[in-house]
Amino acid sequence: LENYFLGIFTCEAILKIVALGFVLQSGAYLRNVWNLLDFTVVITGYITVFAQTGTGIDLRTLRAVRVLRPLKLVSGIPSLQVVLKSLIKAMAPLLQIGLLVLFGIVVLAIVGLEFYGGGFHLTCFDEQNPQELPNSIPTVARLVPCVITNDTHTHGKGVPPGAFVCPTGYVCKGYWEGPNFGITSFDNIGYSMLTVFQCITMEGWTDIMSSVSSLTFSLSQSSSALSSTPPHSHYSSMPLQTDFAFGNRFNFYYFLTLIVVGSFFMLNLVLGVLSG
Repeated sequence: LENYFLGIFTCEAILKIVALGFVLQSGAYLRNVWNLLDFTVVITGYITVFAQTGTGIDLRTLRAVRVLRPLKLVSGIPSLQVVLKSLIKAMAPLLQIGLLVLFGIVVLAIVGLEFYGGGFHLTCFDEQNPQELPNSIPTVARLVPCVITNDTHTHGKGVPPGAFVCPTGYVCKGYWEGPNFGITSFDNIGYSMLTVFQCITMEGWTDIMSSVSSLTFSLSQSSSALSSTPPHSHYSSMPLQTDFAFGNRFNFYYFLTLIVVGSFFMLNLVLGVLSG
């Protein structure tokens, strides 16, 4: 099928070159930006075919140029050309908005890193085999961050709203890599930025907020050393606990800022630039 399309595009290019001239004449084929795009698609198509003939030269990465083929429709539909030209003109303002969004994500990621870093590594272990990480928890059919429910760690204030309590027969302890293979976390600035970006896109942010409610790290102690603790080390015997009286309010303000400022304001600036 690919070769058939390549043949059709080649015939189109040859007919245009015969009718308009290649490059030297006024209004020649290559003097039109849309024709230049079509010519690039044709040339790269032949290069990828040449790479498949067993020449020993690996040019398969050029197949990515195939994504440009749908843009050939733009050259034949004037209304699409207007839309694409508008998007190109909006690139500079979009870059400025992108930098603003990136700055907001970095700020929120740093705040999350300071308060929640290393905090998603406790989960429910089977009391019968507390040294082996289970594949899932019966009540949720997956692993989730949990909260330690004894009064020593809750300071007699009970379990915070939204926190996950291990079912009967399971105990909340470490060590677990965390949700999404450890990517959804605030352990470092990179993961923290990804987690903040996920929240402002409003994709699964409630699950992250529930995980934050289960954190068992003290706000008064650094968690950077704990975040790199290897499995089954002394970490499992020294869980710390957030002061829920302050932590719940902070969680509320933090995620309120994430959604209102990040999702409702910053991301909608992109739509404002495009509509302008």
